[in-house]
Amino acid sequence: MSSIHDSEFGDITVRRSSLSRSMKASVGPNGALRITLPTYVPLIMAKRMVTQSRKELRELLNTQPRLELRDGMAIGKSHTLIVRKGSGFMVKTSDRQIIVQLSSEQLTDTKVDKKVREAVRKALRKEAKHYLPRRLEYIAKQYDFRYTSVRFSHASSRWGSCSSNGTISLNIALMMLPVELIDYVVQHELAHTKEMNHSQAFWAIVELMNPQYKTLRKQLKTFSPTV
Repeated sequence: MSSIHDSEFGDITVRRSSLSRSMKASVGPNGALRITLPTYVPLIMAKRMVTQSRKELRELLNTQPRLELRDGMAIGKSHTLIVRKGSGFMVKTSDRQIIVQLSSEQLTDTKVDKKVREAVRKALRKEAKHYLPRRLEYIAKQYDFRYTSVRFSHASSRWGSCSSNGTISLNIALMMLPVELIDYVVQHELAHTKEMNHSQAFWAIVELMNPQYKTLRKQLKTFSPTV
């Protein structure tokens, strides 16, 4: 098993199978892309597949389970989703509440769902910009890591990524996770500033920062990075 790195999709696991007759893309339990190749197909074909099939791969990633919205749920660390009955449909953010007013509509209706998720993502982005850079800087200084910059995204179904030039991208959905899992993702991406792969050397770096990383890695798989 090997992997390739893509600027948009991050690390993509490449597996070979003697039973496979053609290349196939799928999404792993961690939300990352996986490509299965027949044993005789060279690795460069996986890279070509990614380049030529970006639209299809994005659609594949978007089929991942999304956050289930419900009345009274916590959004990030400081917001709450409030659903109430009223005359007409409306979504607004007041103080730290995302208020959804419904008349005959349901929270699961396509139009309602879209508008509410937009408000949720806006709240998460606000929290992420306030919290994540500080946490990233603190952990980087604590373990003597260097990175170029940090940016926020939600277009990907990945929790984070690190480019070859040291730019760390963090998913705003991290704000929905327990703090120990946020730290694990930050540590994971900082480790990529020294090892741009998932080799033994990479995991050794992660373990130096977080001896419990294997447990946290399993826990992370129970959450979805897609809002």
